[in-house]
Amino acid sequence: MKSTIEELGPTRVRMAIEVPWGDLDHAFGEVYKELRTQVRIPGFRPGKVPNRILDQRVGRPAVLEQVVNHAIPEVYSEVVRENQVRVIGQPDVEVTKIEDNEVLEFTAEVDVAPKLELPDLGTLAVTVDDVAVADEDIDQQIAVMRERFAMLNAVERSAQDGDFVSIDLEATLDGEKLEDGSTSGMSYEVGSGQLMEGLDDAIRGLSVDESKAFETALLNGPDAGKTAEVTVTVRSVKEKELPELDDEFASTASEFDTLEELRDDVRTRLSRTKVLQQGAQARDKLVEHLLEVVEVPIPENLVEREVEWRNNAMAQELQKAGMDWDAYLEMSGVTDREAYDADQRKNIEEAVKTQFVLDAIADEREVTVDNDDLSAQIMAQAQRNRMSPEQYAQQLQQGGNIAEFVADVRRTKTLAQLLEQTTITDESGNVVDLEALRPKTVQADHDHDHDHGDHDHDHGDDAEEAPDAEVADAAAVEAAEGAVEDTEDVTKA
Repeated sequence: MKSTIEELGPTRVRMAIEVPWGDLDHAFGEVYKELRTQVRIPGFRPGKVPNRILDQRVGRPAVLEQVVNHAIPEVYSEVVRENQVRVIGQPDVEVTKIEDNEVLEFTAEVDVAPKLELPDLGTLAVTVDDVAVADEDIDQQIAVMRERFAMLNAVERSAQDGDFVSIDLEATLDGEKLEDGSTSGMSYEVGSGQLMEGLDDAIRGLSVDESKAFETALLNGPDAGKTAEVTVTVRSVKEKELPELDDEFASTASEFDTLEELRDDVRTRLSRTKVLQQGAQARDKLVEHLLEVVEVPIPENLVEREVEWRNNAMAQELQKAGMDWDAYLEMSGVTDREAYDADQRKNIEEAVKTQFVLDAIADEREVTVDNDDLSAQIMAQAQRNRMSPEQYAQQLQQGGNIAEFVADVRRTKTLAQLLEQTTITDESGNVVDLEALRPKTVQADHDHDHDHGDHDHDHGDDAEEAPDAEVADAAAVEAAEGAVEDTEDVTKA
């Protein structure tokens, strides 16, 4: 088999492939095997019809066509593998020559990952925001805690903002009652604006057992976009009473005896959260820097396919919710569909460029993915999605997403290594400690001296959701080992 690869551009190649007839024996065997199960000829037992008889009955051109259809995917994959071509998407194939008992020739045009010129990445540095916890931040957190311990007391007056009311709703369209727009005994906070437009204005000023009708646009269902008449009836009005901010509140709402101790603890927790935000900011700024210093051509076909896939997925979700694009864009605060598409395309292009850059750096530094890396990510992702590691691994396999998952783990590992080598300082010039930023749930022991079955993963507050940690860890490792075996070409690319 002969092959030549011609670069049509930075992200597209044409492969010209010549296949000697003898290399098609396997394809012929598969085709004749299928034909014998389909063709019945008098005088021959099922499955025993000679090849030359099948050629006569089906026609040699039809047989050759099926042979070509069988052979091209296998031959194409072999050429891609042998030449280590980083293909993206499906190829455009054209058969250029087929001579019976002589040769098969075809071309395949396909998008490929670009070859990038990487700058010196040995002196990376980013600046992040200072960790500053203001008194206003603490007051806001304390206010949230007060809300949790608020009491609701019935009052004999009309409803006003901040009150909690029990209401009945009845919606009609063209004089007919809408069952999905009617309810009774619903609890609602006046002024929250969380239910439907016009509701708050209607409730304000109503006392118990008083009603008011108003018009509002339906946001979902088969009549989305139409204007319905809604009647709201107030059944009860309750005023929210917040507890006093004192030591008694602190002891009730927390394990601390004084309000000062509670505020100190809130400050500490907010500081820890802001430090973690520094890590995320450092990661984002590092990626922004990489995209600025590396020129990354992207295949237009890849972006178009991703845009189309996302739009189709969104259209299906909107249809399920009984909404259209106009209603969704209005809710999202987007001026028009053109602006939405432009923003989406920009995000996709940045994501694609980021993947290409991290892949190129991983190739240059020969970053590999092992079972520990995959196990840690499977455990972390399963925890985020509130499912067991076995369920998450099965989801990857059933969706055919193992290779993509391994590639993402490799990119994450590469970015983590870059972040470790990056000088991170805050605006005040203080060096940020990366160890304080590292999520404990995705740390993996890289000394390879531990026993997977006894490996203790710290799951923080969600540990109670996984009572059998050893079983879960073993399942993650088993899934990771299978993923490595199934995607060896990805990790070595």
